Amino acid sequence: MGAVTALLYLHGLASSPKGRKRAMLEKRFEADGWKVVAPDLNVPSFLELSFAEMCAEAFVTFAEAKPRVVVGSSLGALVALALADMLRSASPPLVLLAPALGFGERWKAKLPEGDAFELFHHGEGRPLPIHRAFFEEMSRVDVDEEPPPVPVSIVMGTRDESVPFEQVAERWARWERSGHLVPGSRFHRVEGGDHGLIESGDEIERAVRERLAR
Repeated sequence: MGAVTALLYLHGLASSPKGRKRAMLEKRFEADGWKVVAPDLNVPSFLELSFAEMCAEAFVTFAEAKPRVVVGSSLGALVALALADMLRSASPPLVLLAPALGFGERWKAKLPEGDAFELFHHGEGRPLPIHRAFFEEMSRVDVDEEPPPVPVSIVMGTRDESVPFEQVAERWARWERSGHLVPGSRFHRVEGGDHGLIESGDEIERAVRERLAR
């Protein structure tokens, strides 16, 4: 099976490449011959997490796997957008799951005092320290200001407890108004869906397959 059969999955903040979404993608696509490739984006470490290094890691994995679609979850969706911005016309289409669009200053709002503090890491199943500098870096990230240069599908739950649905819907509407959203892009509204979207496997599969079909 050639490398062109790969799907690139980019996990979210305080998660890992072995999370439930990757398992769901493998269950639904590996039987069709697709390989799910998922780099560890806790780089250089969770404590010293860097968005720039996350993007570099994603680029290296892209170059090795040559995926047909990039699936980004939450923070991983911003990494996917940054990757598409780097690759431009060479980028595969995107599927963004509960993407952290329009967060800006929210990344450093309500942080505890100090240069480092603990955040529950779902991949490790325990709280781990992370430095404030990461959230300050994220407050300056603007990769979601303009729509990506390739077709994109968003899957977003209306009851997302981490990223407000209205915030993502507004950013999508802004993309539409810009006139730069690639034709065929789609917004999948999942009624009652939460941030994990684990119960929304059918909608995620539809979004991925519509991007594979183009």
